[in-house]
Amino acid sequence: MQKEFLSYITKEELFSKKDQILLAVSGGIDSVVMCELFYKAGVKFGIAHCNFKLRGEESDEDELFVRSLSEKFDVPFHTKAFSTTGYSEKKKLSIQAAARELRYTWFESLREKHNYSYIAIAQHSDDSIETFFINLLRGAGIAGLHGILPKQGYIIRPLLFTNKEGITRYAKKKKLQFREDSSNASEKYLRNKIRKKIIPAIKELNPKIDSILIKDIQHLREVEQIFRKEIENQKEKLTRIKDSVTCFDIEALKKLSPLGTYLFELLKPYGFTGAVVNEIITALDGIPGKQFFSPTHRIIKDRKELILQSIASFDKKTVKVSVKKNQKIAAAGDLKLMIRHLPAGTKFSRTSRSAALDIDKMKFPLTIRKWKPGDAFMPFGMKGKKKLSDFFIDSKIPVSEKENIQLLVSGNEIAWVIGHRIDERFKVTEKTKKIYFAELTE
Repeated sequence: MQKEFLSYITKEELFSKKDQILLAVSGGIDSVVMCELFYKAGVKFGIAHCNFKLRGEESDEDELFVRSLSEKFDVPFHTKAFSTTGYSEKKKLSIQAAARELRYTWFESLREKHNYSYIAIAQHSDDSIETFFINLLRGAGIAGLHGILPKQGYIIRPLLFTNKEGITRYAKKKKLQFREDSSNASEKYLRNKIRKKIIPAIKELNPKIDSILIKDIQHLREVEQIFRKEIENQKEKLTRIKDSVTCFDIEALKKLSPLGTYLFELLKPYGFTGAVVNEIITALDGIPGKQFFSPTHRIIKDRKELILQSIASFDKKTVKVSVKKNQKIAAAGDLKLMIRHLPAGTKFSRTSRSAALDIDKMKFPLTIRKWKPGDAFMPFGMKGKKKLSDFFIDSKIPVSEKENIQLLVSGNEIAWVIGHRIDERFKVTEKTKKIYFAELTE
């Protein structure tokens, strides 16, 4: 088994000889065998043990046993007790999910603090098969059917080359002591039900199902790699990034087939469910402005694009900023204005990023604020007032840009829709004695 272990590490490129590995050790047969294999291989390692305080004295005895293992191998020992039940209730998670979140967060903190290269988890091929069935029942898609991966970021699983039977045989041959976890006998957990009921039932139909599934899982891993590459290629063709906002070309999207699968995979990393993706597809030919939400992101259906942005980027309180008459710089959030007072007759270029206004027509202090429904102004070059909402529609300003537009306000009148248009009533004329010149800076 030692030879297979070393061969698997090399084949999957799990780590190198210079690396120091943190072993997650529960005290059960799997993690004890993993410790033995690492020790025999001469790999530098430390041991981390979580005491979840779920089985009373049994949990404390597990901790003492794992501590004795670290003394046997003369390696660093890290342990931590968790209030798993309290954390579960606070976060509204199942006990299993809470324990998983707690241990992986702690493992990563240990890895960083003590300079471990990787964290080794003692999962074997039987665990991978069980995970396959769990994900199949939950509808996890292709990403869930590849079973457990040998390496994910800083997590490695060096026992996936063998199964429970092989581990048990090795432990018996080496006369290794280990702890039995009484919770493994409980059928209240889905994994245990699969292990004790579903897999044995399938084995009655085909005794070789284990080896067949392992090959299929490996094949699905390879298929997923091809699939992911195609998704990334299409994403590169379909998207453009502007000011931290991702935009998907609608016409290009509609040419993809099957559209539902492509769009789901493109949006899944941002938390969008299949149901929301279906709603987005239905709206592709609809009017602009419709919005769709995930827990962390929002998509706006614009005229030619789907605009994706994080909720945190636009869910900010409106800030009002006062600007004094002789102030040279004014800032409001990400917006920054450079301000100058120019003599009448000074030549300047009219651009959307600057405003030349008649200073005598303005009431100080000015105010910078976000626009709101009902706001209206008299666009430069026009005689009548126009609602800002109508102005934005006529100017074909995207919803994602529109909601962040700010105004320079004099008294109760809008002097400048910043970055777009000044108000006709504040323009520079032949009678202007001094020019108030404000310019957007990066």
